[in-house]
Amino acid sequence: MTEDDLVNQLRQCFQLRQEDSTLSACDAYRLFNGFYEGLPGLVIDRYANTIVISNHSRQPESLNDTIDPIVRFSLDEFTWVESILLKTRHSSEPEERKGRLLHGQQLPQAISENGIRYAIDLRLNQDDSFYPDTRNLRSWLAQNSQGKSILNCFAYTGSLGIAALAGGARALFQTDLNSEALALAERSHTLNGFRLGMTLLKRDFFSVVNALKKSDKLFDTVILDSPFFSSTRYGKVDLQQQHIQLINKVRPLVANEGRLIVINNALYVPGKQIIDEINELSKSGYVSLENIIHIPADISGYPGTITVTPPTDPAPFNHPTKISILKITRKDQQPAS
Repeated sequence: MTEDDLVNQLRQCFQLRQEDSTLSACDAYRLFNGFYEGLPGLVIDRYANTIVISNHSRQPESLNDTIDPIVRFSLDEFTWVESILLKTRHSSEPEERKGRLLHGQQLPQAISENGIRYAIDLRLNQDDSFYPDTRNLRSWLAQNSQGKSILNCFAYTGSLGIAALAGGARALFQTDLNSEALALAERSHTLNGFRLGMTLLKRDFFSVVNALKKSDKLFDTVILDSPFFSSTRYGKVDLQQQHIQLINKVRPLVANEGRLIVINNALYVPGKQIIDEINELSKSGYVSLENIIHIPADISGYPGTITVTPPTDPAPFNHPTKISILKITRKDQQPAS
């Protein structure tokens, strides 16, 4: 791709984001997704007054020639840009993976999305500490959590739980092994001035679930947003091979008529496999698919900008990040505790 071709593609993609009314109340969203919009490996995100350029290529140097044109074009295109951060995911240098400032001196400490504030740390890890792709799920939680008790498993920086609190949740438990990430959840709680507290559990998922089961604790909503793969002495997560087992692990914690929100972001797991698994679970009579939450267009690409499709078909989901809302009924009909 020549520099002129790159600039023309960026201009088209940026313009579509500016015209997208769903982004008008957000200052964190994807400006360009090269995986679908013509330059695999390159992603450009906005976080408040900062642009984050993420080089995901396994041969990072292959994208080196694109960086300076992107910086120049971004500074010309947007008056709000105060800093630009470059993150090189497969760099041999840890600091390059976390991010290097190409422009500006400071990074934002928070973003706003649909009236809710979220604390961020753009150099917390090789990711950005906040995931724009789950924006529609945060909206769903804000609209469907009034008076509910929430358990957010693999909470990371807790944005899904914070959205539930903003929607009037009466109790929130957020669990993750990363103490720095949970500290951001605490900051988000403070930013929004919530009167209701939340419980942060820095513990292994399997350990927490076992302890909650022993205490007979039940929740109105359980969020299961696990990594693709992880292993501890307590158990293993494998979204490609053991997805149903993971669902069945947390299902006993969902109250009667409650909701289990399941996110599977495994790139090579087709949407049909997820639906087949849910259908298999539904045979018990206690699980049913209530809703599918689609991924926003700034993440998946807009008609006219998409030039590459995912390696496996995510349908009926619109993106490899596949979000299902499951309704759970219980034989004992126990309500949330």
